[in-house]
Amino acid sequence: MAGLPLEGIRVLDFTWVVAGPVATRILADHGAQVVKIERKQPPPLGNRKLGLQCDLHRNKISLALNMAEPRGVEIARMLAAKSDLVMDNFSARVMRTWGMDYQSLRAVKPDIICVSMSGLGHTGPRSSYVSYGPTLQALSGYTTLMADSNGEPAGYGYSYADMCGGYTGALAALIALWSRKRTGRGQFVDLSQFEAVTSVIGVSLMDISVNNRVQEAFGYTSQESPSAPHGVYRCRGSEQDDDRWVAISVHSQPEWERLVRALGNPAWANDPKFRTLYLRMRNHEDLDSHLTRWTMERSAEDVMVTLQAAQVRAGVVSNGADLCHRDPQLKARGFWPTVRSVGDKTTAVTGIPFRISSGSGAIRSAGPEVGENGDYVLGEILGFSVAEREELLKAGVVWP
Repeated sequence: MAGLPLEGIRVLDFTWVVAGPVATRILADHGAQVVKIERKQPPPLGNRKLGLQCDLHRNKISLALNMAEPRGVEIARMLAAKSDLVMDNFSARVMRTWGMDYQSLRAVKPDIICVSMSGLGHTGPRSSYVSYGPTLQALSGYTTLMADSNGEPAGYGYSYADMCGGYTGALAALIALWSRKRTGRGQFVDLSQFEAVTSVIGVSLMDISVNNRVQEAFGYTSQESPSAPHGVYRCRGSEQDDDRWVAISVHSQPEWERLVRALGNPAWANDPKFRTLYLRMRNHEDLDSHLTRWTMERSAEDVMVTLQAAQVRAGVVSNGADLCHRDPQLKARGFWPTVRSVGDKTTAVTGIPFRISSGSGAIRSAGPEVGENGDYVLGEILGFSVAEREELLKAGVVWP
């Protein structure tokens, strides 16, 4: 699409599952041509034209290539010679086994950039380990820091590590491209998803490294600074949803005073046990009981609007319906664009979370089926004739 920031960049994409596809999706959204290299029957992760898989692989094209065949590897190397980036999120040894690692591809294209998004990096005693988001979250401490109501380690229900790895991978690719523009030299990017997710733990990481303190699950207590009230508070339900909550956090005495005024200066707020932040933290259970009685009389949206108007930190605890249908901010910014799915049907995908004044990214197509663009890749990019493509199909080098 003309005018997009990464127009003219081609990415040879060996990534799969979530982390790698997130990285290449970001590049594709902003104009890079992302050519996915896939197996004939990849793991059954979902419908490419609907839902998560559609969202992860939008704006990309797909070639089903048999990398167990020498000619399949040869085709991959031909594509690498016409690409700017080769990206994978396999364990460290896979691309080397195929002869598709950075050292091998430099002979094909001296200024190639290879971004390897392995679980734990290419060096160190665990570099050969395979990993998934939940295992990386366990290794980096999230599972212990996030406990259930009984204090048992729980962690995220979704692979937050994949999002960290994906966004870090896209950033690394852009930095490598900029470096090549300045120096003319290619790059090998050794990205550890373990390190990517560890780096965003937050204040716990500094507490461990600086103070050598053992970390315990925080529950609803504030990690940034002392605060009370601080937590989630039940609100009045509706006919559609009786499970409504709002998050409230008060860090300072002026914020407390603004909260009290917003509540209508209730008598309980004058109790000496709530006079200072220290006392409010000591008596947080009583404080939370009083505050909950007030929030229970109001909708979560009304509580948020009222407290935000008083400059008190408050936000609705959103569910899926809130995010997809009710949130006015996401609607106003067009966060749920649609793409054509199958036939005349359309499906919503997540939007691009930033705007560039000179021309932002665009969501142009749903995810491709496996091998959907084989003729284009082989014919238009590599120049194979129709007869040559048919022979490759018959030989099992590529799949339809």
